Amino acid sequence: MTRSNSAARPAPAPARRRIRGLDAEQRSAQRRSQLLEAATELFAEQSFSGTSIEQICQRAYVGTKGFYDHFDSKEACYTALLEQITVQIQQRVAEVAAEVSGLDWSQRAAAVIGAFVHAIADDPRLAKVTFGEAGGISPIVEKQRRGNRRWAAAFLDGEWSMGPAPDERAQRRRLALALATIGGLFELVADWLHHHDDGGARDDVQTLIDDLTEFVGVVYVGRGMQS
Repeated sequence: MTRSNSAARPAPAPARRRIRGLDAEQRSAQRRSQLLEAATELFAEQSFSGTSIEQICQRAYVGTKGFYDHFDSKEACYTALLEQITVQIQQRVAEVAAEVSGLDWSQRAAAVIGAFVHAIADDPRLAKVTFGEAGGISPIVEKQRRGNRRWAAAFLDGEWSMGPAPDERAQRRRLALALATIGGLFELVADWLHHHDDGGARDDVQTLIDDLTEFVGVVYVGRGMQS
């Protein structure tokens, strides 16, 4: 006896259940986004240590179980948030650097530093979370911060260097100077941020950009004199 075509066909896969137009995977991504947004607001408003997981869940309108579906701890939530902000900053800075690659260093520096500052300062919460909260939270967060600085140092070295270093020792010296420059640049941003928190009048964003550009420019000139 010949089997019918209908009998040979596999059973259709069950349709994904959709709620408010979203399937389970999309709803999970939405909850994660809501949690990170709530964490951004709360960490900026009342600090990492002053914020509880329950508060993040309440602000995000997500249950505690939903939080632990995405993050093992409040530290893991902060690390994910810091990584998300870092990727946004790096992408923006790299885009602008590519746009101005044909200009001389002084013009490139102003454009790239401006992109960096606007990426964190246009939304004050991001500056607070990245530069006001990251220090001293945990060894894991510190490792990520150090990684971010090393990326920024390598990026800076690539922007102000004309070709590779002649040898490994010279390359280490170049990267060390770039890393020290990034440390100073980040410290100026932190001081700009905390001066307002301490009751002082915060300079506007353009003043911060001008200060950072001048600082990096002075280091660049000194670097050339030692070459």
